[in-house]
Amino acid sequence: VSKQAQLMEVLKKEVRAMLIAAKAGLTPEQLEEQYMSMVCKPLPLHDLGFQSTLELVTQMPEVVQICSSKNGALILKAIADDSTKGIARLVANQKVKTRKTSKKAATKANSTFPTKNSKNPQSFHTLSAGTPVLPAMVKAELQDLLSSSPLLLADLDKAFLRRFGRVFQYRQYGFLSMFEVLRSMSDSIAVEQTKAGSLLVLRKYLASKIEQQEVPQTFAAEMPSLKPTCETKRCYQGATLMDSEPMQTPAVDLGDHLKQHQGLEQFPPTPEIPPDAVQDRSLCSLPPLKRRCLVGVIVEFVVSPSQFYVHVCSTEASYKLQDLMFEMRHVYSHKVASDKYIMPESAVRPGQLCCVMVSKWWYRVIIHRVINDQEVEVFYADYGHLQIVQKSWLRFLKWHYLKLPAQAIPCSLAWVKPVEGTWSNAAILLFKHLCRFKELVGIVDEYVDGVLYLFLCDTSTKEDVYFHSVLRDMGYAHVCGENIPSQEFEELNPSALYVLPSGKQGNAKVVEPDLHLQQESRDADSETATLKLNGAEL
Repeated sequence: VSKQAQLMEVLKKEVRAMLIAAKAGLTPEQLEEQYMSMVCKPLPLHDLGFQSTLELVTQMPEVVQICSSKNGALILKAIADDSTKGIARLVANQKVKTRKTSKKAATKANSTFPTKNSKNPQSFHTLSAGTPVLPAMVKAELQDLLSSSPLLLADLDKAFLRRFGRVFQYRQYGFLSMFEVLRSMSDSIAVEQTKAGSLLVLRKYLASKIEQQEVPQTFAAEMPSLKPTCETKRCYQGATLMDSEPMQTPAVDLGDHLKQHQGLEQFPPTPEIPPDAVQDRSLCSLPPLKRRCLVGVIVEFVVSPSQFYVHVCSTEASYKLQDLMFEMRHVYSHKVASDKYIMPESAVRPGQLCCVMVSKWWYRVIIHRVINDQEVEVFYADYGHLQIVQKSWLRFLKWHYLKLPAQAIPCSLAWVKPVEGTWSNAAILLFKHLCRFKELVGIVDEYVDGVLYLFLCDTSTKEDVYFHSVLRDMGYAHVCGENIPSQEFEELNPSALYVLPSGKQGNAKVVEPDLHLQQESRDADSETATLKLNGAEL
């Protein structure tokens, strides 16, 4: 009985955290899917003696309010306690504020970044304003869809479903209409008005780039979710790739990919290794960010508040990574070129930089360990997670693809430590919800052993929401005023193992992307700025 009571208390915290983060509430089915997606196991109904999720939540009257929607469906909403009323109020205001501030942010794109306590009304909203962000994978899918020919807007849904096997649900990324999505991609997709309706056209800069490729286009498969399966989370327990679609896109199934890779399973003889194949080189990291600078970030992959990976929000960086993925797909999808870069068994070893094919898209990876004769575990240098893949999916990386630095930045939330020594499932779950599909403001504190310690702030609400404060107010963290070394990164930090510091690639002449051209103009102001984080001055 005591074990059941303890389990029930933990479950109440987890359910409240999930429902508070869902402004419109969740149906019982959605709650089940969210729990499975985040915790990687079903709700413990039978362990607690319940037959259904609805029966479970009726026993949580202080946590869950059961409502009825207009169509008669049951909706579960959180009942905030004393420590979470403020958070619930901010979440309730979030969507409305996002809509109101998005247009203002567009007109202020070239302005400087004032401090939190500045009298300038722009505040942090000039940097982020909570603008909805399409994941990089989804952007690439839309570009892929339009790469062969223009497409009528009325036919987009059917074409997307036919190509990728799922409905394009833009609302889950925070957009209210398809036109908002197209506005967010106006730099790469143009909308032309014709007699037949709105015509979507890939802009010339990308179309011409594709036409100039030496290898003909062979796009035919879905761009996959990179969400690791439960089995691959030994070292990244409870982690979630933020750029994947929640609850709907299944984890990569090795059996399905084996069928897709039949042409790769038989290794033809390779008389010699191509001279442009990378054998003894490593990727370098991005240039370090300056202390106290403000930077827009998107959280790509989360293990815990003490271990996660971010992408810096930069138009140039986004283009470079997308262009790299398109070019690798063109080159390696051609069988003659692909066979040329097959890796012999002697090259399949820990630390080897290479690339891997997953659903006909190619990614830069580093071999972390050899599992058996058929499988290896690899680290995705541009996304931050580990995954087990087939050896036959690996290829040597061409030297040209070594130039772009690893895009995933290892991070830890500054000034916090878990109250229980390790982060609870409820704390991790809440942190994931705070990060999901948002452009956030990062306030750089310092680097420790290659890990970036930063504060995260969501500026999409009337009041700026600091993540360390939310975790403290929920009773999950202590704000300690200093950076405690991340236990998770101490146990395993693939970036430290395999990625060199910026500019230290040895003899390889690497051209680093200038991610911080716009940031430089702000550094003079932000260096002297005083940022108050709940009374604690930086």
